[in-house]
Amino acid sequence: MKGKIIKGIAGFYYVHSEDGFVYECKAKGIFRKDNQKPLVGDDVEITVLDMEAKEGNLIKILPRRNFLIRPAVANVDQAFVIFALEDPRPNFLLMDRFLVMMEQAGIPAVICFNKKDLVKEEEARKICGTYRDCGYQVLLTNAKAGEGVEEIRQILRGRTTVVAGPSGVGKSSLTNLLQDDVRMETGEISRKLKRGRHTTRHSQVIPVGEETYLVDTPGFSSLYLTGMEQQDLKNYFREFQKYEGCCRFQGCSHIHEPDCQVKTALEKGEISRLRYEDYLSLYEELKEKRRY
Repeated sequence: MKGKIIKGIAGFYYVHSEDGFVYECKAKGIFRKDNQKPLVGDDVEITVLDMEAKEGNLIKILPRRNFLIRPAVANVDQAFVIFALEDPRPNFLLMDRFLVMMEQAGIPAVICFNKKDLVKEEEARKICGTYRDCGYQVLLTNAKAGEGVEEIRQILRGRTTVVAGPSGVGKSSLTNLLQDDVRMETGEISRKLKRGRHTTRHSQVIPVGEETYLVDTPGFSSLYLTGMEQQDLKNYFREFQKYEGCCRFQGCSHIHEPDCQVKTALEKGEISRLRYEDYLSLYEELKEKRRY
């Protein structure tokens, strides 16, 4: 039987199967032998050992479209990153860190700014414009009033979406609103996952509609760039791409070199200074990491 891993804790994998039930599965030893670790989001094949107790064995991991290291999740169609416009104020460096990670993984990102009621319209437009000008889809929402939820549903429909954001931004409020029309078997999922020994919070996949899944991710505030050299960072800032190859020096880092077209665009206001400052911070971070 085929299914999707929706949670994995302490050697147990919870598989939402094609029959609508959730099975608690152990992975066969062949995965350790092949140095292969099942991930949340993996499409898998299982054998059922006990239909009544909903227990089985995980026997095969189907080919992955992609995967992330942190959060450890597979087969993601898009990322949905939620920040508040106020209370708390947005940490743009954290947002840009996440966006760089998604660019590196080749996963499209949609940005959601919540609590739009707490700032003036002009400020909201300016913040959204910064990221729209880079080519990102940006939504404005007010979770308390349910504003923007229908638009989010349309974006999520038929996809597996990583939902990320720091605490206090309304992530839980939005994801709860999105689960209003969850199918009946979700009750079975909740019961299966809330067993006493499995209360630790890990990444988990939440079915919210037909072929529609949310991946909830803990630990968002401690993201670090991995598997990247500082000279590669510029490739993951979308707004730099049209200037690539136009600078005087090949391999220009867009920092100290003369006749740099990115810096010229910055001075003309064609590139966001906020984003550029974050680029400098992340560049220095990667440089320091390489030193050690």
